[in-house]
Amino acid sequence: MTQATASATGVAHDLVDTLKTLLLALLIALVLRVLLFQPNTIPSSSMEPGVRTGDYLLISKFDYGWSRHSVPFSPPLPAGRLFARTPERGDVAVFKLPRDTRELYIKRVIGLAGDTVELRGGQVILNGRPLPQQRLGVIEDPEAAGVMVEQVRETGPDGRSYLTYDRGPGYEGDDFGPVVVPQGHYFVLGDNRDNSLDSRWPQAVGVGLVPADNVAGKARRVIVSWREGAAVLKPWTWLDLAPERFLKPLR
Repeated sequence: MTQATASATGVAHDLVDTLKTLLLALLIALVLRVLLFQPNTIPSSSMEPGVRTGDYLLISKFDYGWSRHSVPFSPPLPAGRLFARTPERGDVAVFKLPRDTRELYIKRVIGLAGDTVELRGGQVILNGRPLPQQRLGVIEDPEAAGVMVEQVRETGPDGRSYLTYDRGPGYEGDDFGPVVVPQGHYFVLGDNRDNSLDSRWPQAVGVGLVPADNVAGKARRVIVSWREGAAVLKPWTWLDLAPERFLKPLR
């Protein structure tokens, strides 16, 4: 074997080893993404103030078990969930939009199967009991210049509380229902109540009732966050970070 041949053989072996390492790394990343955690960006402000446009979230996959929608591109696997667990009321869940499973949505779980949900004057009534609200004053919506919203702390039946935004009376969706959540489904709302298409609207225009199989995971924490205007195609905005939101837990 000549020196040139030996050198070429060595390069080929190195290339094969590199490709094997890359494929193994990709396989490990895919397994972790499917089984444990999935990072994802948020493109809308429907979950303000807890989740904002530009937040990069950590989504856990193991909280509710796994379905075909836990896997990238939702392959045509059998229906149902493996090691299924029911979300708790108040969880911030990530799910595939029922009318278009290419779309990933994030909302708060309000009603479980068998619950009766309605809204009156913007207040949620769950199984005949209004969820307590504490009004905390009016501020400008941080993502909608000139729009004033009232901060409202809502408390669920388990005592867990979270902030919501209310733009005032008379908005579409302030009065809804009652509706009984069917088996195998969840009723979800955005925390930015007057700027959210959710279970108050039918699937043709909003979210409708979310099938349990469509749930991809539970949103746990903001990893990093970019300020308004940052974009992948605008390299000069990549460092326009919002450090005050780094590692912020979602409640």
